[in-house]
Amino acid sequence: MHYKQPTEHERYQIDAMNKAWHSQKEIAEWFARIASTVSRALRRNRGLRGYLPAEAQRLSQARRREAHKARKITAEVRGWIATLIRQALSPEQVVDYLARHKHLSLRHETVYRLIYEDKAAGGALYTRLRVTSRPCRKRYGHYDRLGKLKHRVDSDERPAIVESRGRIGDWEGDIVMGKGGKRALLTRVERKTLYTVIMRLPGKQSALLAKAAVEGMEALQAKILTITLDNGLEFAGHEVIAQGLCADIYFAHPYASWSRGINENTHGLIRQYFPVCSGRPKGTDFNEVSDEHIKQVMDRPCLLQAGQ
Repeated sequence: MHYKQPTEHERYQIDAMNKAWHSQKEIAEWFARIASTVSRALRRNRGLRGYLPAEAQRLSQARRREAHKARKITAEVRGWIATLIRQALSPEQVVDYLARHKHLSLRHETVYRLIYEDKAAGGALYTRLRVTSRPCRKRYGHYDRLGKLKHRVDSDERPAIVESRGRIGDWEGDIVMGKGGKRALLTRVERKTLYTVIMRLPGKQSALLAKAAVEGMEALQAKILTITLDNGLEFAGHEVIAQGLCADIYFAHPYASWSRGINENTHGLIRQYFPVCSGRPKGTDFNEVSDEHIKQVMDRPCLLQAGQ
């Protein structure tokens, strides 16, 4: 049983049973409630003349009207949320931004609810969501298709602090494939600050990727403790990366993108700023994208905002 406030009718019955010297436990059993419900009702709603059912109901309703939660979603807060969503922040990033910059604590479910309330009222905020729900395709018996990475260490063996995002220095890495799978970007995201590094890859070969990964992160080596990578064979040179950056390398579970959720979400942010071919999200030809454009995307507020 969970706590549930008594109705006004129940308050009169509680008052009558209490005056008849029934224990709080007996009253609770009569109403099929937990004993703390009766105790709280009698303790919190007493006036100068003791517990009076009508007065108790009035005090309870007044508290609910003045509750902090009821005042959180003001017109001003709705305006902040709408502005941030239009700036390409996800509901999760909106929540983090409001907590950091407005000292307002919300849940991302609340932001989604407001977005769909806006949709029901004829608004268009929902069109700015990057990810819409879609059916999940199961891949039974297909894990062996990835091939084998020598000396890989599973992400389950990472220190517990990596999962909690309690320090700076734990990164996630992957590649963003371009048109025809011929060109790609290498991305790295720091789990705590969400600082993102993007660089163009000269090719998908593991040796080229490892060399580029080390060269592109050397300036940040002091801030790199662990890197969690995807299971693609392009990361076969992970031992070169580990040695070059003095970092521990871990690999996510096959087909379990949630174990690199921050990196996956960042990819969704990144793709929306590159031109696509025939409307396909993975149709960007990175041969036609300049290094300046890549840097502009890397410096976009939506990639850094939640980590500021």
